[in-house]
Amino acid sequence: MRYWLVFGVFASYISSVKGYSLIREYSGQSFFDRWDFYGDYDNLNCSIKHDAGNVLWANESYAASQKLAYIDSGGNAIIKVDNTTNVPLGQNRSTVRITSQDTYDIGSVWIIDLSHIPFGCSVWPAFWTFGPNWPQDGEIDIIEAINMMTYNQMSIHTTPGCTDNGSEYQLGISGPTTDCSQPPGCTVMETSPNSYASDFAAAGGGVWATQFDVSGIFIWFWSRPNIPASINQANSASVDVTQWGTPHASYFSNTCNITQFYTAQNLVLDITLCGVWAGVGSNYASTCANAGPTGQCYEDCVVGPGSPRYDDAYFNISYVRAYTSALPSASATATTSTNPTRVTATLVMFLIAAPIAVIGSWPLMFKKLHYRGMPV
Repeated sequence: MRYWLVFGVFASYISSVKGYSLIREYSGQSFFDRWDFYGDYDNLNCSIKHDAGNVLWANESYAASQKLAYIDSGGNAIIKVDNTTNVPLGQNRSTVRITSQDTYDIGSVWIIDLSHIPFGCSVWPAFWTFGPNWPQDGEIDIIEAINMMTYNQMSIHTTPGCTDNGSEYQLGISGPTTDCSQPPGCTVMETSPNSYASDFAAAGGGVWATQFDVSGIFIWFWSRPNIPASINQANSASVDVTQWGTPHASYFSNTCNITQFYTAQNLVLDITLCGVWAGVGSNYASTCANAGPTGQCYEDCVVGPGSPRYDDAYFNISYVRAYTSALPSASATATTSTNPTRVTATLVMFLIAAPIAVIGSWPLMFKKLHYRGMPV
């Protein structure tokens, strides 16, 4: 009874815009065509944060030649950590970070479908967004976890003034930080099973959807059997958010003015290793205390052979789709393409097909003492 009451309130809140049309699909052999490869060390930092992951994010040619980013025989995009190199002490391991050339304004929808998310000791994957001037233009973390966590963690990051006091109109559990400008951001722990790690893969994948709207930011997650019909169609040309039920994370604009704290967002997929979340002693030890003889993330995992340590450190992505309500208040623009596109949009939604992982150790959620930030 309470579930339907919650859903009814939420649906009425966003019912002014419910249908969205497809404007961009990243899939198949052309999946990587509209993404830029980072091609540098993990040097994301700002005055209060330094990820300091022990990786070298490959450029496009190296990622292709080493099979770190490629299209598999099933037509899915694979993004992975190097699991073939024996890395000597003092060097980093190669992996991948890609950023969309397209930017999506408030009022768009992104959809991404996955069957596998990277996991394992030292592994820190993410599917997230950021604006051109970080952190002033905001960040949304849709998929993010570390080491052997068993659940996904969602969050938003902003400049001071945006708060989240927790919402009963969500299925996830909000973290203790209500000021979204603080390093952990405003986090929500996924409570549905199979949202991360081996349970996610065993369940056959699932879907995340993120609504980026003037009314707020809302994230859904479904395991493979529960994906809404409008999304599950082979070539879903439109979606209706009012059919999706209660979000798993809700950040309402009454405590965080979306138009004030966010501008157009780029999409990012990346995998880093260790760093200031996965590599912090207590975080690492909580699930990886027996991963090696030193008890240190870098020495136990990054250094030495890549297999079997990183055999599960890969994304398997069916597609990423972007939708628009086709109202004239916003736009989606390809910022770095030689032929940029511009279309009207009023809602951004991410949908990633990937199964929901069993909830694990709750305290890890509170130990993400970082911003992802912009490179120096």
